[in-house]
Amino acid sequence: MSSVLVLGIDPHTVPGMDGDAMRAVLDEELARFGEHGIDASMALIALDETAESVVVGALDERAWDVVVIGGGIRKPEPLLTFFELVVNLVRQHTPGAAIAFNTSGGDSVDAAKRWL
Repeated sequence: MSSVLVLGIDPHTVPGMDGDAMRAVLDEELARFGEHGIDASMALIALDETAESVVVGALDERAWDVVVIGGGIRKPEPLLTFFELVVNLVRQHTPGAAIAFNTSGGDSVDAAKRWL
């Protein structure tokens, strides 16, 4: 069975965002992986001093076939250096994994399937 890790920003830590509503969308998408026969896990990251260790812990959990980096990490310009850090951590900790990018929390399956 293929394995996918989705990395995203914890919606409960984003000011002005309805964290519960966004988490529901993310949980729906995570369940959709199972419908496609894909074993998936999600790591939600707070942008604080724990961010890097959360990413590394998730990457080291197992050998991943694909790592999807969410738009919340790569789209906001102020997070450019964090996005670079995440990409390089993926390369270091899961060198055999493809890297994919979603456009929203609702199309991570499609992003991963492009590389499976």
